[in-house]
This record gives sequence, structure tokens and C-alpha cells, in this order.
Amino acid sequence: MRVVNMKRSRTEVGRWRMLRQAGRRKARWLEGQSRRNMRIHTIRKCIFNRQRNSLLFAIHGV
Repeated sequence: MRVVNMKRSRTEVGRWRMLRQAGRRKARWLEGQSRRNMRIHTIRKCIFNRQRNSLLFAIHGV
């Protein structure tokens, strides 16, 4: 059994390439966004924990 490849026109190939590139760019952007958000969350968590710890020690110190 032989699979016959249909030759794609130049414009069709270009369109596919552009679509794939756009998708990849969007995925990369989303990944960057989530990374940034994670960093923000970790910083917030760190600050929150520090505040909580300082309160605990302030209460126990009395």
C-alpha cells in the first residue's frame, strides 16, 4: 500500500507555518505568564508567613 502525498501550494504551506508559529508564540507567552504569577504567589506567601511568624513570636514573647 502506497500513500500518495499531495503537493501543497506555497500559500498553503505558508499559512500552516504562520498558524503553527502563532500557536507556539501564544503557548510560550502563557507559560511566561504562569511563571510570573507563580513568582508573585511565592513572594506573597513568603511575606504572609513572615508576618504570621512574627506575630507568633510576639505573642509567645509576652
